[in-house]
Amino acid sequence: MRMQAGRMAPRIRMKVPVQLESLEKLGLAERTLTENVCPLGIRVVTKRPWQPGETLQITSPVGDLRAPARVVYCQPLRGDQFGVGLQFHGPQVRWAK
Repeated sequence: MRMQAGRMAPRIRMKVPVQLESLEKLGLAERTLTENVCPLGIRVVTKRPWQPGETLQITSPVGDLRAPARVVYCQPLRGDQFGVGLQFHGPQVRWAK
């Protein structure tokens, strides 16, 4: 059986305020904005590196979002910023347009 490469759901460029909180390291949290979203996850730019595989709680006042997520990747960007891909655990998230 051949595996298909690429995203399972298309990303939508959308800036949504979110708070990332580590479920593994108490007190470790950061507020940021999404770069893009989809029902299965988000990409954010952060000021600190997050470890792939780490589990976070994502919250946002937009749409009352509260969902656990797994860090899929963390890429160094310009300056001291990082691009972080997060995959939600559980039901898909519906984003308002």
